[in-house]
Amino acid sequence: MIQTQSYSNVADNSGARKLMCIRVLGTGNRRYASTGDVIIAVVKEAVPNMSLKRSEVVRAVVVRTRKGIKRCNGMAVEFDDDAAVVVNQEGSPRGTRIFGPVARELRDCNFTKVVSLAPEVL
Repeated sequence: MIQTQSYSNVADNSGARKLMCIRVLGTGNRRYASTGDVIIAVVKEAVPNMSLKRSEVVRAVVVRTRKGIKRCNGMAVEFDDDAAVVVNQEGSPRGTRIFGPVARELRDCNFTKVVSLAPEVL
């Protein structure tokens, strides 16, 4: 789960390396974001000479969390790190590649472009 002030890795080639969550989007005053949720984050580390710069405010969708995801068939999926993909207002990824596996629950949240770019879907 991602909450305010928590750091996460970036799983795409948009130019950012680390993000810090500053707001979890959704109905009401949500405290935690899980896989498939959109957050507003600030770039804390960035690759030089790329489109995203340090201290830039971006939208991102959470693709991996350390906290397990329980599925209706009884299986639980958990990852080694917290990771997000930087997206634009429409939900399309700003990068052209996605690194590492992503959760299948992103397909239910209408992030099919992120799922299609991912090398592995768990």
